[in-house]
Amino acid sequence: MSLEAIKYNGHKLQILNQLLLPFQSVYEEISGHQNAWDAIRSMKVRGAPAIAIVGTLSVALELKDQDFQDGESGRQALLSNVTSMFEHLKTARPTAVNIAEAADRFINRTSELLKKLLDNKTNGIRDILILEMERMLPDDIATNKAIGKHGAQRILEHCKNDRATILTHCNTGSLATAGYGTALGVVRVLHETGRLEHVYCTETRPYNQGARLTAYELVQDQLPGTLVCDSMGALLMKERKISAVVVGADRVVSNGDTANKIGTYQLAIAAKYHNIPFYIASPLKTIDFRLKSGDQITIEERPANEMVCLGGQRIAADGIGVWNPAFDVTPAELITGGIITEKGVCAANCLKFLQC
Repeated sequence: MSLEAIKYNGHKLQILNQLLLPFQSVYEEISGHQNAWDAIRSMKVRGAPAIAIVGTLSVALELKDQDFQDGESGRQALLSNVTSMFEHLKTARPTAVNIAEAADRFINRTSELLKKLLDNKTNGIRDILILEMERMLPDDIATNKAIGKHGAQRILEHCKNDRATILTHCNTGSLATAGYGTALGVVRVLHETGRLEHVYCTETRPYNQGARLTAYELVQDQLPGTLVCDSMGALLMKERKISAVVVGADRVVSNGDTANKIGTYQLAIAAKYHNIPFYIASPLKTIDFRLKSGDQITIEERPANEMVCLGGQRIAADGIGVWNPAFDVTPAELITGGIITEKGVCAANCLKFLQC
């Protein structure tokens, strides 16, 4: 992996400011959870797995600087601090489930340890939590590599040729995760095994994550790639013998409906018409079994200037109304290839078998 979007050494947390890519590579320090909230909200860091990791590590850093008394008051202070920091981080971007999953998991874990380790010093319990939080970085990379392996194997099983041509949307690589990537991880495995013919990435308007970030990763890692406009997807499927469409996810719900970057839904419709398998590449933590259908997913709406301005220059007429949802929901029946997880590939309507 040539790109490292998150740097953490146990004492300092830095993120690659993705607002400046591909023209500048600038790392900014994240000093605490409010700093992380700002970076997530402004999209200096983005991608559901990366958001969760940066948010969690920012909490770990703050906990390291806090000294808790032993006894009931100190233990309650630890739980209160963990809860308040994570609850605030959950509000930064509502659609991606990973930060909410991490928040709930570590709030519950704190409560569990406080009840279980009654004789332990409060700072000792704090240290256990920090170690578990720090595991998120290496664990995410291992998860992504497993997703890549399972996805590449399944695509090749259904591929008419020895080599696959992939269409992907938005950015799902090292910049959106701890490293390697989810959907782009599948592409990387195909490339590493000599089975990737080509990868097409969409520009991903209006924020251009595909043009600015995915194209940057493809060039950096010397993957055979081509950038296309979002409006070219259907024609591309008709003309260029696409083997599969593989995208990421910000939230998958129990019936298989999936929220992902705006524009995913229309690609899924076009893929079904052209009889091209459509896959979601997603870690298990992105599956939200609390929600029954995609209608229950909160869709984040972004500021109007992201649509009407380009490079700081207004390109739309003054006074025009703007609707700027950041995500759309693809129904499970359009996810014809399945959902690729670290445990394997599952039909979108059979996720209940993955529930523990």
